[in-house]
Order: sequence, then C-alpha cells, then structure tokens
Amino acid sequence: MYTIVELKGVKCGYRCGYCGNEGGKASYGMWSHTMTVQDYQDLIDRGWRRSGKYVYKPIMNKTCCPQYTIRCHALNFHPSKTHKKTLKRVNKFLSKGEMPVERCDEGHEGEPMDSVHEESVRPPPEDPQKIDHSEVQDITTSPDSDSTNSTAPTTPKEDAAPASAEKTSSVTPKPGNGADPNRPLCRKAKDIRKERRLQKEQQKQQETVSSSPNPAPSKSSSNQSKSLEEFITESLPNDPLHRLEVRLVPVSFEDPDFLASYEQSAALYARYQMTVHGDAPYECGESEFKRFLCDSPLEAETAPDGPDVGYGSFHQQYWLDGRIVAVGVLDILPSCVSSVYLYYHPDFSSLSLGTYSALREIAFTRQLQQQSPKLAYYYLGFYVHSCPKMRYKGQYRPSDLLCPETYAWVPIERCIPRLEISVYSRLNENAQAGDALALKDLGRALVLHRRTVMPYAAYARKRKGLNDEKEVEQYASLVGQTCAERILLYRA
Repeated sequence: MYTIVELKGVKCGYRCGYCGNEGGKASYGMWSHTMTVQDYQDLIDRGWRRSGKYVYKPIMNKTCCPQYTIRCHALNFHPSKTHKKTLKRVNKFLSKGEMPVERCDEGHEGEPMDSVHEESVRPPPEDPQKIDHSEVQDITTSPDSDSTNSTAPTTPKEDAAPASAEKTSSVTPKPGNGADPNRPLCRKAKDIRKERRLQKEQQKQQETVSSSPNPAPSKSSSNQSKSLEEFITESLPNDPLHRLEVRLVPVSFEDPDFLASYEQSAALYARYQMTVHGDAPYECGESEFKRFLCDSPLEAETAPDGPDVGYGSFHQQYWLDGRIVAVGVLDILPSCVSSVYLYYHPDFSSLSLGTYSALREIAFTRQLQQQSPKLAYYYLGFYVHSCPKMRYKGQYRPSDLLCPETYAWVPIERCIPRLEISVYSRLNENAQAGDALALKDLGRALVLHRRTVMPYAAYARKRKGLNDEKEVEQYASLVGQTCAERILLYRA
C-alpha cells in the first residue's frame, strides 16, 4: 500500500482562527488521496496535521500564531486538581443528576479546523485511488533510475495479520503419529523473535515509568496516589441515575455501527458548530461534516504487534441514556492516539466535556499501550502559546513540544520561557543540532506518473523542459528524506 499525495503548495494571507487576523495565517498543504498510518505518524512528527484529506503544515516563522505539535506521555500522566474536579463533576451528574450551573472550561472548545473550501483544494481530474495498484509499474530499481551508486528507495509493505495457516491445531494427534502431545508445540523462529521484541519494548516502557518522578500506578494502595482510571470510575454507584457508554466505531461507511449513528452524529456536529463556534447552517451541513470528520486518507490496518482495534480513523462516541452527547474524532497510529476534533451537545457544556474527553482519550491510549507497547503517546494537535485560549493543552503533563527546525521533542517546561519572549522559537537548545531526516537526495524522492512509480531523477529525464524542481524540492524538504522516498507524489 502506498501513500499518494498531490501538492497544493503555500497558502498565505488568510484569516487566522486563533487571533482573528484577516491575513496573518500561512501554511503549506497537500491533498492526500490515500495514506498509510506509518507515513502519517512520520508526518505529524514533522509538524503536519490533517483536516479531512487535506494535510497541512504551518509555516512557523511566517504565520501570525505559530502552532507547535504537542504530545503527552500517557503512561506518566497524572491528573491535575482541575482534571480531578472535572471527573468528579461528571460522576456527580451521572450518579445524582446534578448539573453544574456555570461552565468551568471556557476556552477549551477546541481549535478551528482549516478550511478547505477554496477552489485550489481539489483532487486531480484523474483520481489516483482509482488506479489498480496491480497495474502500477515500479521502475525504482531499473538501470534508468539513477541507482547505480545508491540503494534504490524502499517501498512500504502493507501490514498483514498472520495467515490462518500459521495457527496451531488443537486436534490431539493419534498415538505414534505426529508430535508428542506431552511436549510443547514447536514455534516458528519468526514468532519467537516477535515475542522477544515485544517483551523488550514492554520492559523499556516499564523502566521508563518506574524511573519517572511521577510513575503511573497500575493499582492503588494506601501510600500511592490514585490512577487516572480510578478517578474516572470513582464514586459511581452500581445503579447511577444516568448511564454513560463510550463506544469506539471505525470511520467507515461499511461499518454498521458507524452507519447506524451517522445521522445523529452529523446533527450533533451541526448543533455544536452553530452554538459554540457561531457557524451558519450552510457551513456545518452534512457534506461539511463528511468532508472534515468522516473522509480520512488513512487506510485501516492491522499488525501482529498492534492494538486489537487496529490502526486508522475512529469516532469515540459518548452515549448518555441512549443518545450521543459527544464525539471525539481520533486517529490511532503506530506510536500514538492523535486527537483530531471534538464536538458535543451544547446543553452539557457545563460538564467540561472538552477536558473530560481528553482525559478519557489519555486513558484509552494507556489501554492500547497494554496491547502495543510502542503506542505510548497522546497527541493533542497544536499548542498555540500566542493564543491564551489554547494554552490549556499544556496542562496535560508530562508533555513535549516539537522543535520546528530540528523536529526533536522538547519538554514543555523548557519551551515556555522561550515562547514568552517570542511567539516563534527554535525550541531545541542544542545550537549544533539539525534535522536528522533532512533532504539529501531529491532524485530519490518517489513520484507517480502515468501509472508508474519512479524516482524523481528518472521522472525529470522523461519530462525534459518541465521546470518543477523547486516545487518538488520544497515538498521533499518539508516531508523529509525518509517520507519522500516512501510517499508517491502524484504528477499529472
């Protein structure tokens, strides 16, 4: 499976949803027709983010409100006093029906979604998704691909579950035939290696937690603080007045649960946008809902060492007494759960559902980590220090911000003093550090041209006189060498 993108380029001078500046925002964007979860993981670790199928990266030193990618260490997270109050408030409502009079998380409504209504953001006349991948020729290893002095670019392979043939039989062998039933079954070397790798990753995670000054306890005791999970279920009786159920449904029109709740979810989104963000009805109709929060470029994938629910895009629905009152849109990726958006019923805004859902999503990340050790982070999108309403994301600690120049993670405590001085800052304190995945060889970037996958060097020779080198070089620099050699850049 390939990731296929089409460039949309630099977009400057449009309205900023954070500060209201009519012409202060600047970003670089591309349309993703299809994308693997690993490619998207690598892209968000370079400051990219998606809105529907539109994937964009703020131009940090030009935009009025620089947006720094923020991640929380889910395993080491401990709720603050404010977080605990929110959980108690929700549990009190569920238990006794007591609704707080005033709203307690004003400003936590969420960040504005980048609009993709502009005419420039369109799929190409020929949709690459309609191309049969079996018909696509791969000439990346041919003699004409400038690979005589370098290794050919690698192409991603689709993650697959173990074949059914690998399953061991439970039938007892006849005496004298086959393996001795009293001995353990033989195991494939591949499975043994996989198990060892998982054990090592699990051990590393446990060592990280145990060495942390605030480790996340798995069980409570008299001399330990309560865990996040315990605060979530604390004080709930066996027969609460209101029943809250959290359901995870894949974003797929072939999934019966997603289809059954689609209309109710779309209506909730429209009500939220009009009430909380002041949108006009035409701005939050069913087509907009589908484009922003249901159309995802991510291909659903499973992996032997991945979570049981698999990877891809999901809606985490909060059902209160049989109706949806909130929906968190999530991407489950190899190393993280990435929060895309949240919408909820305005009548329940005093319950601080923005904070509550974030805490539930952190707990969900911790749950997934038990199944997939490397999935240990919760990404909250962008942290915008220049916008006071968006600083609440920094309260989920321990957390890191992404350096916009070296793409290294820096603890947020070390970033705040720099951001107080300047809205844009190179957060990495090491002046000698650089981008480890910086573009080194443009010729090795992959393109898709006329159903053929080829390095850019081969494409440039075929298309002599076409002056697009600067455009492709800018793209490859922003995605980095590794992604440039794996993602297919669509060229009409």
